[in-house]
Amino acid sequence: MIRTILVVLLLVVGVFAVVAFFVLVKLYRIPSSAMEPTLRCAKPALGCTGAHSDRIAAIRIEWPFDHVHRGEVVAFETPPAAREKCGVGGTFVKRIVGLPGETFEERRGVVYIDGERLSEPYVDRDRRDEASYPPRTIPPDRYFLLGDNRAQSCDSRVWGSVPKSNLTAHVFAIYWPPSRLGFR
Repeated sequence: MIRTILVVLLLVVGVFAVVAFFVLVKLYRIPSSAMEPTLRCAKPALGCTGAHSDRIAAIRIEWPFDHVHRGEVVAFETPPAAREKCGVGGTFVKRIVGLPGETFEERRGVVYIDGERLSEPYVDRDRRDEASYPPRTIPPDRYFLLGDNRAQSCDSRVWGSVPKSNLTAHVFAIYWPPSRLGFR
């Protein structure tokens, strides 16, 4: 009797886990070098360093997982200006750099938030650009998203901030290739 209850309980938990995975987790492939070297795309594409494109897992941004922080890597639906100014749109993966109400500025490739230099250990020195962008305040319920490979990223610097409603998922793991398992 106890064995039967345990088997049924394990089956219920297993089914719940599988359903939760498919409902909450989204899987993506990294197609461009905008997030190099944090997330790699495959050579010989411009700026790519991987033998294979990273495959990543992300948890959907829905209650209770809807809180986002600076420094997080997220998947999002691009605003229309991204397609217009960068020639591509759809789902992008970038890092949250600026939060609602903050002032973003970039001086010769260095990001400042509310006038203070932002510590960005995830941006390699050789992947910074030398661009400067004047201060701009991020509107309420919008986020400023940048690629880690600033020299080759078409991002919020070009097409502006992204509404919170466009954020779709928190990236939490690289699941392919096996040599890159985890999240860096």
